[in-house]
Amino acid sequence: MDTVESAAKLRSDFLEVLHSRRSPVVPLQRLHALQTLPAKRVVEPLYQGIPIDFEVMKSYPEALLNEENFYLPTEEGEQGRLPVLILSMKESTQSKRPAVVFLHPSNANKEWLRPSLEDYASRGYIAIAIDSRYHGERAKTHTAYQDALVSSWKRGDTMPFIYDTVWDLLKLADYLTAREDIDHSKIGIKF
Repeated sequence: MDTVESAAKLRSDFLEVLHSRRSPVVPLQRLHALQTLPAKRVVEPLYQGIPIDFEVMKSYPEALLNEENFYLPTEEGEQGRLPVLILSMKESTQSKRPAVVFLHPSNANKEWLRPSLEDYASRGYIAIAIDSRYHGERAKTHTAYQDALVSSWKRGDTMPFIYDTVWDLLKLADYLTAREDIDHSKIGIKF
């Protein structure tokens, strides 16, 4: 089995496991740029247990950056709206640029990554951050992630772990590869 076949089998096996425990999902073929949902910039994001100095977050002249905020539907239900933040330079001579997806740690959110996004965007990358399940815009309370973990352990009714993150990243990859400003052979991820 060659590498392409191995990757296709791994994706297929993962989707089979995921579908066996999930509600109906948004079909991959329906996912493209026109089906994102508009979102506003988050000014005061919800943090779960860590103090944040919002002044430190403002580190780069916004006049030089393009900012996109939107929701990407990944599945049915409350957690199925993936909040996405994308930063890129306004003046770019490149038609296709490399992209980097940043993942935040537990109890943080995509806005916490803003200084890193600005740094990479200023170097010509398209910098992307998402809110993980039960974090940022996907959290209703300061204990949302902890509550979801406990619920998962006790009742098995949710799984805010690696499967959901992988599912969201697969859907995000489908979206990013549909964009014409991204070099599809140069999409990376940073933890």
